[in-house]
Amino acid sequence: MKYDYGQWWLVALNFFLFLVFIKASFKPQNKIDWRSLQMLMAFIAALFIEMYGFPLTIFLLTSVFGNRLGIDFSHDSGHLLNSLLGIKGDPHFNFLHILSNVLIFGGIILLGKAWKVLYNSAQKQTLATTGPYAYVRHPQYLAFILIIIGFLLQWPTIITLLMAPILIGRYIWLAEKEEKDITTEFPDKYQKYKASVPEFYPSPTRLLARLKDVFNQILSKKF
Repeated sequence: MKYDYGQWWLVALNFFLFLVFIKASFKPQNKIDWRSLQMLMAFIAALFIEMYGFPLTIFLLTSVFGNRLGIDFSHDSGHLLNSLLGIKGDPHFNFLHILSNVLIFGGIILLGKAWKVLYNSAQKQTLATTGPYAYVRHPQYLAFILIIIGFLLQWPTIITLLMAPILIGRYIWLAEKEEKDITTEFPDKYQKYKASVPEFYPSPTRLLARLKDVFNQILSKKF
């Protein structure tokens, strides 16, 4: 068995890369933004420490259950869902890992697109209702939640499983707090916007309509 941990340079490198990508997409502007970023990066730091540094979760599980769960101290065993669900093969190429990557990088892309709309609206002192904001009222917090869920699918640990509901609850609380402030600034406009756009879950009708428009645009350019 190969021991794949203790690679602290990989912990530092991966943390730095994700910090750069997320900060470039999110561009925190105030204390709340910075706190939101710090919470997410604390979650990611805990994840990478177990992924490449010290596998605390695997150590505890093997101490309690021995080899009954089919996990050891190889890197592949860190993909605990694969071991617990009995999914065979390289864990980096199965549906769980692909789905996790879609959620993680989709969340980072959503962060960037939402920030551009929010920044432009702040410059014009108008309500953000275009781009991702046409589908959900809080795309930036939704992006954070998608990234968290994506990492949990790929590499769940005891610490991140404990942190995840706290972080998600915190983002939901921040979203509700921001809504109160926005309602004070744009009372009539925001009430109308709030009545037609969901808080976190995109409307299937709106998404299908958007996909139809994109498909029609592609067809019109092609033919």
